[in-house]
Amino acid sequence: MRIAKEDIPVRIDVPGAKARQQTEFGDVTGYGKMGAEYFSFGAGTDITELLHGLEGDSCQSPHWGYVVDGEITALYSNGSEETSRSGDLFYWPPGHSVRAEKDTDIVMFSPQHEHGVVIDHIRHQVSG
Repeated sequence: MRIAKEDIPVRIDVPGAKARQQTEFGDVTGYGKMGAEYFSFGAGTDITELLHGLEGDSCQSPHWGYVVDGEITALYSNGSEETSRSGDLFYWPPGHSVRAEKDTDIVMFSPQHEHGVVIDHIRHQVSG
């Protein structure tokens, strides 16, 4: 799920401040501590191969994030794709991979344990 800033409902609009809020933007039920992450991807980076060996050969951690700059595509296990661009908020449910269309910086919030397993797997893949 992605949403452009302009499409997020404005909840407060007063001189000097504007607050936008998208409700029901993913579910954290059953997860423990969250990690905050800043990722930089080079244009053309696709992590799909690095996820082989994980359940469903995909990332099983949900992520909530913001595209600081660039363009990134979530590749879902069901074959669908969704591209988020600079300024977009996104939610990626478990069962995905990603491909950077351009040099891209994103900020994500993820369940720390679940995403730690994925990061450790990728680190092992690139070192071996």
